[in-house]
Parts: sequence; C-alpha cells; structure tokens
Amino acid sequence: MLQLAPYAVTETASRGRVHDEPAPVARGQFQRDRDRIVHSTAFRRLEYKTQVFVNHEGDLFRTRLTHSIEVAQLTRGIARELGLNEDLAESIALAHDLGHTPFGHAGQDALNACMKDFGGFEHNLQSLRTVDLLEDRYAGFDGLNLMFETREGILKHCSRANAERLGELGQRFLDGTQPSLEAQLANLADEIAYNNHDVDDGLRSGLITLEQLDEVPIFAVQRREAEARWPGLSGRKLINETVRRMIHLMVIDLIEQTRANIAAEGVETLADVHAAPRLVAYSDALLPRLRELKVFLRDKLYRHYQVLRMTNKARRIVGDLFAAFMDDPHILPPQYQAMAREDKPRAIADYIAGMTDRYAMKEHRRLFAVGEIY
Repeated sequence: MLQLAPYAVTETASRGRVHDEPAPVARGQFQRDRDRIVHSTAFRRLEYKTQVFVNHEGDLFRTRLTHSIEVAQLTRGIARELGLNEDLAESIALAHDLGHTPFGHAGQDALNACMKDFGGFEHNLQSLRTVDLLEDRYAGFDGLNLMFETREGILKHCSRANAERLGELGQRFLDGTQPSLEAQLANLADEIAYNNHDVDDGLRSGLITLEQLDEVPIFAVQRREAEARWPGLSGRKLINETVRRMIHLMVIDLIEQTRANIAAEGVETLADVHAAPRLVAYSDALLPRLRELKVFLRDKLYRHYQVLRMTNKARRIVGDLFAAFMDDPHILPPQYQAMAREDKPRAIADYIAGMTDRYAMKEHRRLFAVGEIY
C-alpha cells in the first residue's frame, strides 16, 4: 500500500460507523464501504437514470452509473497522486449520486417543487438517506452503515436547518469547517467528469457541433494541439483526443494547485485540513476557461429545445406521480404504504427518487394511460 500523506484520512483516525461491527477480514474499512456501495440496489439503478440524455435515446450516452464510474476513476487516480486515502475517495465518488431522481436534474427540480411544503428534496441529502436508511440488505441495521468519513463526503452541501437535524455529520456546515481532502476531491472530480462527458455526449447526439465548440477557448486550444500532433485527424478520434486532453489539463491543474494550497496553508494534519479554507481547487488561470465551458453547455446543450422537451415531459411525469400518490397512498407499493403512515410526502419522495427513468415512465402509464392494466 502506498504511503499516505499525514493529512489523509486513516482508519485509525476515523470516527467509525453508527452501528459497531467486527473488523473486516482481508480488506480495509473503506474498502468495505466501497464494496457495499457497488453491491447496493441503488447503485444498480443508476444504469437506467439520466445524466443528460434519457436512457432510451441512445445506447452510448452516459448514464448516472457510467458517470459515477468515471468520477471514481478520476478521484482514485488523483487521490493516489496527492497521497490521499484512495479507498475512501473512491467510495465517496461511487456513492455521490445514489439519491438522484429519474430524469436527472429535471426530475430533482420537479420533486423539490412537489416537496416545497414538506421540507424540500435535494439529491445530495437523498444519497445520504439512501445509504443511512433506505438500502435494505443487512440483518443488523438499516442502510449500509458506512464509515463517518464516507457519509461526510456524500454530503457535499446542506442548509443550516438540515445540518442541525443531522447532528455530528452536519456540524461542519454550522461551524464553517471543511470536510476531508478526499471529500473535496470527489466533488471536483465529479465536475471534471460531467463537463467533459457532456461535451462528448452532446457531440455524439448532434445537438452541438465542433464548429460551435471552437468558440470555447479550452476546447479550441486542445483541438488545435491534437490536430497539430496528428495531422488529418477527424471524426470520433478527433473528439476523443480533444476531450482526453481537456481532462488531462484539468486534472494536472487541480493536482498542482491543490499541492500549492496545502503548502501555503501549512497543512500537516487532518485537523489542519478541517480548519483550513477549501484546499482542493483549480488555479485562477484555469477558472475563467471552465466558466466559459459551463456557460456554453448551459446555453447550447442543456437548454437545447430537444433537451427541454424531454425535461418538460420529465417534470410532468414526476409531478403527476407525486400528486396521484398524495391523493391516494394506498396505490403505493406495500413497503412505502407502511412508511407513508409516518410521513406520507417523504415516503412518496423516497419511492419516486428510487425509480429509474423507464420505471417512472411505466408507472406513469399504469396510473394514467387508458388500457394499461399491469
């Protein structure tokens, strides 16, 4: 095993699990977390949950599952380079989207609107709720009983009201302190992954073009470098080479700036990490280029009329399902009927958030389409 930096999270410094368990055999505590996440039902469901394009729109577009795997790959590689706990970083990355709704952010926005009078809905908190309560696999406890630091990393942001309800796990949001470097890293690796694979998927779909992307400096520069290195390069190879170079640029910038921040703040221990400003970051030189890319993706891809049409359908499906279950919770599956007796809106949100895209569409047809009998 590689030597960890003195400010990395270790098993001995961990705040442990909510429910005590015997130590794992032939693997570490954070490896156990990773394995539990990979074997969870919520993780398998990610295969049929939207990233940008709904599952049935094409076999090669990213899903929440492939996105999570890409985030984990980036996170683990950067963690190794920085001397951080790879197993913890990978666990956080794999779990970060477990609570995501069907239909991507459109589904989340719709469910949040439905829940506005009942505490709201946020997929980040739902991911935590999934690993803490909703997964139903182990005899001794509900959820996955993950290590504190894994759960802390899943919770990227949180309102003050929710933080107060979460106790120790939410305390850093009240104190203004920072999570582990592993958690900070997983957050930005998520950004690297989706910025680049949304470019790739957007080009594959035909909704954006290479000519449009030439207006985005970070893409245009990497494309020119690829063409200079490989004259005559075109098609998918040109796209893949350009995206690969963008990922490399972002990763190296992140590593170098993070090392500089750690040195500048004099960080030597995990306690120093918690007390310091956020340390995992891009350089000031790269940040404007990343903002330009995000603005382009927002305006040209996420707000493309074809994407918005599907977004509107998704909002309607989620809204209709929520209203139907609120009107008559007896049409919920039995396990959610039991939960609804204690908190009907939250039980309905749990059920809808756990749906895949295709299951949500099928459930909508069952409830609303004339002639659907099963």
